[in-house]
Amino acid sequence: MNTPCEHVGLAREVTPSANGCEDCLRSGGSWVHLRICMSCGHVGCCDSSPGQHATGHWHSNQDHPLVRSFEPGENWWWCYPDSLVFRVAGAAPAPSYAPGD
Repeated sequence: MNTPCEHVGLAREVTPSANGCEDCLRSGGSWVHLRICMSCGHVGCCDSSPGQHATGHWHSNQDHPLVRSFEPGENWWWCYPDSLVFRVAGAAPAPSYAPGD
């Protein structure tokens, strides 16, 4: 994977907003995979999911450029403005949801 983007300095320590896509949970929808916003902790579903809520969150919050996978065992980041996937050396393990909770 590539080196981090120029936006990585904007990442914060965040608390997940939900143990699943918060928008799908609210509307009764479903998701394929989850992402967590590294600006505010919003948990949204990926672009393969019907709602595409993680990307929708970024479109509504252009100052929230980074997400991480919220899937167990995955540790990659995505930068929306740069369309770049990367890992952050020395970063704490990615937060993730607990399936079945």
